[in-house]
Amino acid sequence: MKALMLAAGVGRRLYGDDDSTSPHKALLEFGGRSLLRRHIEILQSLGVAELVLVLGHLRDEVLAEANKFSAPGVVSPLHNPRYREGPMISLWTAREVLRSGSDILFMDADVLHHPEILRRLLGSPHANCFIYDRDFEAGDEPVNLCLNGGRPVDFGKKIPGTFETRGEWPGFLRLSGPVAAKLADATQAYINRAQFEIAYEPAMRDVLLAEPAGTFGAEDITGLPWIEIDFPSDVIRAGHRILPHVETPVEELQAIQGIRASAGR
Repeated sequence: MKALMLAAGVGRRLYGDDDSTSPHKALLEFGGRSLLRRHIEILQSLGVAELVLVLGHLRDEVLAEANKFSAPGVVSPLHNPRYREGPMISLWTAREVLRSGSDILFMDADVLHHPEILRRLLGSPHANCFIYDRDFEAGDEPVNLCLNGGRPVDFGKKIPGTFETRGEWPGFLRLSGPVAAKLADATQAYINRAQFEIAYEPAMRDVLLAEPAGTFGAEDITGLPWIEIDFPSDVIRAGHRILPHVETPVEELQAIQGIRASAGR
């Protein structure tokens, strides 16, 4: 399995137009360790032998951090010279990786998360698998995963309709080799139509909707701490509310949540 991580963007929602002196989001430190270092340490603990990094903004600094905390030969950089044009371009930059035939663990770089989230995703019996968190606030920002009968049936922001289950997607996705190749094709279709200044989730949605029912599964990670760093308020919340729990054993988290649930009754 290869991990494919997008780490090319400038973080415009976090920094505005003043990104020249601001650290790359993947290099933001929480508890003295950057997000990228945390990702690499978790991947290595799970036996993932290759990390493909799509780089753009501050690529030398990000690559240096990756090499610092990974074994030789683990990190394979891909440069996206058009990184200011949108994340669809970054996913398209990795099209040959998606077509390599390898199983792919897709990852956003700007997420602080509990290691159990990736353990659960990689340990799933589903070769193609989303994760979702049922405890989220609806709005314009969350990427929704919608399920009926325990199976993913729709995906994206502001999905209309009624579903048995709806959760927020934290930005990690497991793909088999054949389905990863279909994601490459779906991404290419957007590039061919010059629809590249958009998020990459529509390409993933196209693959989900085109595949037969049962191709994709999903793992519920509700109760496990995580946060995507998009806005200044996310940095504050990550440090104060998420960081204290990202290394808490799962059993302790479940006990804490059980106490809270009992107190609420």
